[in-house]
Amino acid sequence: MSMRFSLTRRDFFATVTALALAPRAMLAETEPLEARLAADPMRPQFHLLPAKNWMNDPNGPIYFNGKYHMFFQYNPLAATWGDMSWYHAVSEDMLHWKHLPLAFTPTPGSADAFGCFSGSCIQVGKRVYAVYTGTKESSKELSTIKDGEDRIQESQCLAYSDDSQLIRWTKLPEPIVPLPPPGLKITGFRDPSVWKQGEWFYMTVGSGIALTGGCVLLYRSKDMKTWEYLHELTSGKWNGVKTANPCPDGEMWECPEFFALDGGHVLIYSTLDKVFWQSGRLDAATMTFEETKTGELDLGAFYAPKTQLDAVGRRILWGWIPEKRSEAAMRDAGWSGMMSLPRVLHLDADGTLRITSLPQAAVLRAATLPAQKTHAGVLKTLPEATGELLCTGLRGSPMQLTMTAGASEVLRVLYSPEKHAFLVAGREIALKPNDAPTVHGFVDGSVVELILGERIGYTKRFYYDEKIAPDVKILATGAAGIKLDAWRIAPISPNRLTAHART
Repeated sequence: MSMRFSLTRRDFFATVTALALAPRAMLAETEPLEARLAADPMRPQFHLLPAKNWMNDPNGPIYFNGKYHMFFQYNPLAATWGDMSWYHAVSEDMLHWKHLPLAFTPTPGSADAFGCFSGSCIQVGKRVYAVYTGTKESSKELSTIKDGEDRIQESQCLAYSDDSQLIRWTKLPEPIVPLPPPGLKITGFRDPSVWKQGEWFYMTVGSGIALTGGCVLLYRSKDMKTWEYLHELTSGKWNGVKTANPCPDGEMWECPEFFALDGGHVLIYSTLDKVFWQSGRLDAATMTFEETKTGELDLGAFYAPKTQLDAVGRRILWGWIPEKRSEAAMRDAGWSGMMSLPRVLHLDADGTLRITSLPQAAVLRAATLPAQKTHAGVLKTLPEATGELLCTGLRGSPMQLTMTAGASEVLRVLYSPEKHAFLVAGREIALKPNDAPTVHGFVDGSVVELILGERIGYTKRFYYDEKIAPDVKILATGAAGIKLDAWRIAPISPNRLTAHART
C-alpha cells in the first residue's frame, strides 16, 4: 500500500454527509464528468480502472466460482489518494470487466477507520477470506507508519464472504493481528498475503527495521483468526539515505507476496520505488527462505503487484500503473491510475524468472495493421494510441525499436548482439543464451506496457495536449530479417469507462 495521505477522516465523513444532503441539481453536475471521462483520449480503452477517481494497488485477485474477481485500492471521493476502500470488478477472462459495488469501506470507530489498505484473498471451502491492513489515527507510541507525523496505526484485519458473487462481506470486529511483534523498531506493518500449506495457514506482512532495512514478517494460524508470529521470512538492507517515507530508501518493504512456482519459491516486494523478485528454496521444516536469484519485475511505472492462480493453475501477475503527472492534473482529469494487463510468470530450471503476456489477450485483436517499408526499416502505425506490437529480432544482429507519438519520442529500445542484452531507459537488461530478442507490448491511450525478451517489463506513461489521441508510430531498424507485427485492439466497453455497467 503506497503511502499518499490527503483528506482526514473528519473531512471524509463531512464530505459523505454533504453528498447525501446535496440537492438533485448539484448531483447532476457529475454528468459532465462522465462525458469528459468518456471523451478523454488519455484514458485507456482495454485496461481495467474504475469509472472515475483514484485507484492504486491490486488487492486479493482470486478465481472463484468460475469467475475472476479483482479488488483494488480506491478513493470513492476524489482522483487523488485518500479514503482507501476496496473496489471490486469481475471478469470471465481477465480482460473484459464489469464493475461491482465496493467490497468494503472504512468503518467509523474501528481499526480501519482511517482506511482499508492492501491485502489478499484465499478460498476456504465455499467461503472467501480477505486479510487486509486496517488503519486508524492513534498515538505516537502505537503508530506504525513512520512518515514524520507518526499518527497512523496499522493492524491486520479479516473479512469474509459466503456470497457466491463476493458482493456481501462481513468484517471481524477486532484485528487478527493488532500489533507488530514486540521489541522490533519497525518502519511499517502492512499488506498481508496468505496461503495454505499443510495444516497451517501462513501470512506474510510487509515491514522494515529502522536504519537496518526492509523485511517480511511471517505468521501462522490454524483457523485464519488466531495468528502466531514466527520470524522474519527474509530481509534486505537500507541504502543509508534517510527519506521522509521509508519505502523509497529501502527501509521498508511494501506488498510482499510469497508463492510456489515451477518447483521453486518466489518472493515479490516493492521498495526503492521499484518492484523486485527473489527466487530460491523454502525449508518447510523451519519455514525459512534461502534466496538464490533476484531481479526487477519492471523498469517503469509499475508498483505494488499481486498474483493469483488462474483457472488452469498459471501464476498471473497484476500491478498498479500510477500516473506520472501532478495532483492538479489528476483532479482536472477526474481519474488516476490503472491496472496492468495480466502477465504470466514461470521459473526457468536455474531459478530465473520468465514473464510473458497472457496468450488469451489475442482475443482483443480487431485487425492486423499493415507495414510500411522505409529506407530505415519497418514502420507500423497504431491509430489513436491504441494497439499491440510484437517485434522479433535476430540474435546476431543489432536492433532498435523507436516509438513516437506525434512529434515526441515515447521510448527507444536497443538490442546489442555483442552483449546479448537490451539497452533501455539507461539500463542494460541481459538475456539468457537461448533467449530471443523479442519486444511484446501494448499501447493504450497514455500507457505503454512492454515485455523485453520475456525477462522484464517496461511500463511507460506518456501525455499530450491534443483532444484526439495521436497515432503512435513504431519503427524497427537493423539487419534484414527483423519482424514487426501490430494489431488494432478492440475496446472492452462502448466508452472509455473501461467496463460494462455495474451488475
